[in-house]
Amino acid sequence: MSTLRLVPATPDAVLSALTSLLDGTGTAFAPVPDDPAAAERVRQAVVPGEPLESDDCGVVLATSGSSGEPKGVMLSTNALVASATATHERLGGPGQWLLPMQPYFVGGLQVLTRSVVAGYAPVVASEHPSFSVGAKAMTGPRRYTAMVPTQLARYLETEPDALRSFDAIVLGGAAMSAELKAKAAAAGVTAIPSYGMTETGSGCVYAGVPLTGTSLRLEDNRILIKGPTLFSGYRLQPELTAEVLRDGWFRTQDRGRLVDGRLQVVGRLDDVVISGGVNVTLTAVQARLLEHPAVAEAVVLGVPDAEWGARVVAFIVGGAESPRDAGGPALDELRDFVGEVLPRAWAPREVVRLERLPMLASGKVDRQLLLDGVR
Repeated sequence: MSTLRLVPATPDAVLSALTSLLDGTGTAFAPVPDDPAAAERVRQAVVPGEPLESDDCGVVLATSGSSGEPKGVMLSTNALVASATATHERLGGPGQWLLPMQPYFVGGLQVLTRSVVAGYAPVVASEHPSFSVGAKAMTGPRRYTAMVPTQLARYLETEPDALRSFDAIVLGGAAMSAELKAKAAAAGVTAIPSYGMTETGSGCVYAGVPLTGTSLRLEDNRILIKGPTLFSGYRLQPELTAEVLRDGWFRTQDRGRLVDGRLQVVGRLDDVVISGGVNVTLTAVQARLLEHPAVAEAVVLGVPDAEWGARVVAFIVGGAESPRDAGGPALDELRDFVGEVLPRAWAPREVVRLERLPMLASGKVDRQLLLDGVR
């Protein structure tokens, strides 16, 4: 059995690895970002030194669950191609893609996969002075891009003309708010909300309707998904794989409902929130903050936010080593502290300093009172 090779998580390196993988000359790989803490989590998740347990594995991406421990999601070549093909079918045909995100996330990886499948070289936004300049460099017969709602909100403010030049913009990573949907429509921008995750090979439900080949069902409001884009399993975690993959159905951690035949996602079953398109494990961030010598108590919550989807907010009580009259460390210091061992994107965007945490009669923290104070 073969082992996994690591490739730098740059667009050129990932595109090259994907191209050789899809034409049958390459081997399974895992993209590794530059950030040392993030890179170490990837290595923990993908375990490059151990033989691959699945012969059809093409790419392994690192993701995190509610415990904060990294998991390696194994995606087969067939799953990658099935996702790209079904996406093009839904959007109206193959075209050229612009990449405005990192390729070690499944959304970015699929932008590159779709490019290889369609036969058009992708345009990488970071290689141009601005998003608009990148959009103008596109020459394909149909023009697509994919991004998270946070990016769309910012580009609507700064570069709406560039957004209007795309035949379709696929949104993923977080829910599209009604406010953002209205702004995009008013600007004449074709933005299509998608639902999916690394385990489903990226978005597999567009505007509430499953892509061709994908089936949905609800079990006690939990969303279950079946289809050719599903992952093969979690790297070297057979028990966890068996827990979520049953009879071909993937048991997500999301709650949903069907309204007029369309899926609506109404919440998560665990302590993970999506902020700016990134899954943030709140319990892991909270545990890290409690390791700071100037933090005595901490609660980390995801607060609904029009731009980020969920804004990570830390409520802290200063400890004995807390700076005098400050009530705790400064926001930048805490963000740096979290970023030393966890992905920087997980760091809180706001800190609320308290003399004490509000408690319920049960002895638990009154989280609802905290949320009501910052909304």
